[in-house]
Amino acid sequence: MSADLNEPIRNSARRVTIRKPVSRSTSILLGIAIWVIFFTAWELAVIYESVNLLLVPPPEKVLGTLYELLIGGRFPGDILVSVFRVLASFAGACLLAVPLGILMGTFPAVESFFNPFVSAWRYLPAPAFIPILLMWLGTGEGPKLALLFIGVVFFLITMVMDYTRQVRIELIETSLTLGANQRQVLWTVIVPAVLPNVVVAMRQMLAVSWTYLVIAEIVASTTGIGAMMMRARRFLHTDEIMAGILVIGLLGLLFDVLFRWLHRVLFGYLYNQGR
Repeated sequence: MSADLNEPIRNSARRVTIRKPVSRSTSILLGIAIWVIFFTAWELAVIYESVNLLLVPPPEKVLGTLYELLIGGRFPGDILVSVFRVLASFAGACLLAVPLGILMGTFPAVESFFNPFVSAWRYLPAPAFIPILLMWLGTGEGPKLALLFIGVVFFLITMVMDYTRQVRIELIETSLTLGANQRQVLWTVIVPAVLPNVVVAMRQMLAVSWTYLVIAEIVASTTGIGAMMMRARRFLHTDEIMAGILVIGLLGLLFDVLFRWLHRVLFGYLYNQGR
């Protein structure tokens, strides 16, 4: 009898196993469950007046405000402007960081030259450049794009460099033994081997770019999600601020899903190895 009672407990424990994949349906259910718990806790905090309603409006009010912003104002245009700023600055960062990171991870001499400079800049907080960017680039799109670029590019260079170093040395030595020159090894061995991880690094750093968005858009800006949130702050419209936060989170999640899909499309062989 006791064995029968303990069976559900043992079955539940088996589902949480180190490095053991879960089914797709279980993964989806668990992902939904955490959001249900989050919004339930938020709603209960409001119902039992554990928070100030002026500062923490209920979820339904935030969702209602978001709906009104989307259908009745300039907010859709603000979203498009913010998406453009993130993607344009991120594309520029990738164009510099990916080839430079691969070269630094491939050639120690290139790393020795660039890495002291890149490492120093990586520790400088991007918002600290706001005053000088305003003086250099004015109050248009320039300082916003530059701030988003600076916030990403040096970390991305380092990540790509580290991933390039992880390419198996046996592949490189075999290619050289078979008569390939350095250019051929770079383009036919190292680049194809590191590209899957480069896409992973880009996905991770795009998330960082979204975290800098609001900071970039409070710099003499009248458009964008961050500018909308700053306007709402002046009038204590907390529901609009939280609606803006929600949109940034949803956009970030959407781009993360797109990068995951792109990774599967481009490197499907990595997902078929265990089949």
